[in-house]
Formats: sequence, structure tokens, C-alpha cells
Amino acid sequence: MTRIKLCGLMEESDIDCANTLMPDYIGFVFYSKSKRYVDKATAGKLRKKVAGYADEGMIDIIQLHGHEDDSYIEELRTLTDKPVIQAFRIDSEHSLEAAVKSTADHILLDSGAGTGETFDWSLLKKIDRPYFLAGGLTPENVNEAVKTLDPFAVDVSSGIETGGKKDHEKMKTFTEAVRSEA
Repeated sequence: MTRIKLCGLMEESDIDCANTLMPDYIGFVFYSKSKRYVDKATAGKLRKKVAGYADEGMIDIIQLHGHEDDSYIEELRTLTDKPVIQAFRIDSEHSLEAAVKSTADHILLDSGAGTGETFDWSLLKKIDRPYFLAGGLTPENVNEAVKTLDPFAVDVSSGIETGGKKDHEKMKTFTEAVRSEA
């Protein structure tokens, strides 16, 4: 079954909705230039509301969105035992090859940093590694993505927003669309 990641949560009501929907992952954005940025204090407050995750840890998995190389990932592993997701912008077979070769625990395939647009999914025909699919996913197209590609997980942020805020009805519809393939 394809796992679900709801990303860019910023408000307590988003967490309340996520607690009802029970996605496999939620995400906070710590990049200060992002419109979805939350500081550590806010993330800590929101994290405590997440059902079943009230322990002291702030992060369970680290997602990288830069151009980190294998040596960076290896250095990160000396500092923490948390799994690492490395995000890749997929715009060609070459970019997909780089993703497949990553030493990260998981890879995330995206159209770009928050563009809200899909990339050419036909590039994924030959991928032989589990991946998180991101980029332009919406409640309207995620069912097709799951049926066509069978990704390990789907990752959504802007596709479940209205007016720059999380839309709880879209969150619900998105989650139901993914799970309808179970």
C-alpha cells in the first residue's frame, strides 16, 4: 500500500486534521525562505499534538532538498541514526539516474521546490528503487499516480491548500483517494 506524507503543516488545526486522517508521515518546513516555514518552537508545539508521537524527539526522518552529495549524507549519519530522504528534481533520465544512485535511505522524486506541477512520469518506467512521489499531486490526480506508478509513498503540500493554507477537506479527499487503491 502506498504511504502518505502530508507536508508543510503549519497550524494546530492542520495537526488535528492529520490526527484524524492518520497519514504515515507529516512534514514541517524548516527552510526560512519558504512560505510554509515553521520555527523550532512552533514545530515542537505542533509535534506534541501529533497522535502517538509525544516523545521528546522533534524529527523522525530528515528530508534534504539541496544538492547534497554522498559524503554529506555519510557525515550526517555520524551525527544521527535517523533515516534520510534525499529529494531530487526529475527533469530527465540523467536526473533520475542520480536519484537512483543516492546513498540516502529514501529518495523523493519531485518536479521542483514547491512548483505545484507534475513532471513527466514516463521517466519512472525503469526505476528499480522505492521512492516518494511529489510534485503537482492533488486529490484529483493522486489516484492515477498510485495506480500507474505504485510509488512507496506520495508527498503533497500545495495540492492540499486553498489560498496558501491547508484545506482540511482537500487533505481528507487526498488521503481517501490514495487509500481507495488499497
